[in-house]
Amino acid sequence: MTLATYINDLLYRYDCVIVPDFGGFVTNRIGAKLNNYTHTFTPPKKQITFNKLLKHNDGLLANYIASAENISFEKASTAISLAVIKWQNELQSKSVKIDKLGVLSLNEERQIIFEPTSSVNYLTESFGLSTVVSSAISRNTEQVKPLIPSTSEEQKKGIPAFIKYAATAAILLTLSLSGYNRYQENKQKEALAVQEKAIQKKIQSATFVISNPLPTINLNVIKEKSKPFHVIAGAFQFTENAEKKVAQLKAIGFNAKVVGINKWGLTQVAFNSYSDRNEATNNLYKIRKTVSNDAWLLIKE
Repeated sequence: MTLATYINDLLYRYDCVIVPDFGGFVTNRIGAKLNNYTHTFTPPKKQITFNKLLKHNDGLLANYIASAENISFEKASTAISLAVIKWQNELQSKSVKIDKLGVLSLNEERQIIFEPTSSVNYLTESFGLSTVVSSAISRNTEQVKPLIPSTSEEQKKGIPAFIKYAATAAILLTLSLSGYNRYQENKQKEALAVQEKAIQKKIQSATFVISNPLPTINLNVIKEKSKPFHVIAGAFQFTENAEKKVAQLKAIGFNAKVVGINKWGLTQVAFNSYSDRNEATNNLYKIRKTVSNDAWLLIKE
C-alpha cells in the first residue's frame, strides 16, 4: 500500500488531509495569473502546503484506505503509522519524496520543510486546462533621421528663416511621434485585455467529464462502547484545577478526562474509564498501590 496515492486522491476532494502523528497537507486556491514578461496565462489551481501542527486523527485518511483496500479501520490506522515511522526515519538522513505531492526535508533547526510539486493541479475545475502562451506584440522602433540644412552660398542668406521653419517642423514632428506612440501603447493594452477576457470566458464556459471518477467513500463509524466505570483521581472546585490534573495524568500515561460534576458542584477527574467492571476494579487496585491511595470507583449508568 502506497500512502501517497490515497493522500493524492483525497486532495482532489478535500482541502485538508491529515496524516496522524505527522502533519497535514493543506490546499489553498490560487486564481488564474497572467505573466506580462513571459506572455503566459496560468489557469486556477490548488497550491499544496504542509502544516506539522495538524496531527490529530480525524479518521478521513484511515476510513478511505479501509474502504479502498477492504480492510478494517484498525488495520488501515496501523498501515498509516508504519508509513509515518518510515518517513520519520528517512528524514533523519535524507529528503523524502512523496509521489506527486512534493519533497519533505529537515532544516538546520530539525524542522520539516515541504517543497510542493508544480506538475499536478488538484483543482478539479481546471481539469483539461494548461498554460497558454500568447505571442508578443511588436512595437514600432523606427527612428526618424534629423533634417540637415544645406550650406550652399545661395541658402546662406535664408538661414534665419530656414532655422525657424525647421525648428517648428521638428517640434510638430516630435508631438506627432509622441501621440503615435501613445496610440500604439493603448492599442496593445486593449489587445491584451481582449485576449485575457476571451481566455477567462473560455474557462468559465468549459465543461469537463471525468471518465474514471474517484470511488465514493463509505465511512463505517464504529460506535464506542459505553464506559460507565470511572477510577476517580479527585474532585475540584475550580475547572482550571481539574484541567491541570487531567494534563498531569495524561503526561504519565493515563487516558484521563473530566467525567462530570457531582452533587456538591465539584468537577470530577478520572484516571481512566472502562466498559468492564472487573477491568475497572483491577486497575483501581493497581492505581492505589502505585499512584494514589485515595482513588475510588465511580459508576455512572
